[in-house]
Amino acid sequence: MTQVQYLGTGRRKNSTARVIMTPGSGKITFNKKDITEYINFAHLHLVVKQPLAVTDTVDSYDIRINVNGGGFSGQAGAARHGIARALLQVDPDFRPALKAAGLLTRDPRMKERKKPGLKKARKSPQFSKR
Repeated sequence: MTQVQYLGTGRRKNSTARVIMTPGSGKITFNKKDITEYINFAHLHLVVKQPLAVTDTVDSYDIRINVNGGGFSGQAGAARHGIARALLQVDPDFRPALKAAGLLTRDPRMKERKKPGLKKARKSPQFSKR
């Protein structure tokens, strides 16, 4: 017997998250680890669960997330985006609530590229008079 699955892909900064949602008890795993074991910051747990809180489906789905690239904050944002997209497959009526909360829009901010002659994107070398 195959269980129904809802898929969503989320991105933020350099992170990409592939989300698989199945009906269950509300367990969230990142790269085969529990969310509390993978992300040590409580405020990022709230970021990941934000789409579920907006749609009142906090304990309705088990969520498996494969995430790579970036840091913890970018990965949490990518997971949030992916969960929101997967929730649209569950019920298209969630769209107005998710859209109003700004969870369906991909955050376009990326790291600026390094320029030649500079130390980073905008940081210039130390000025020396002689």
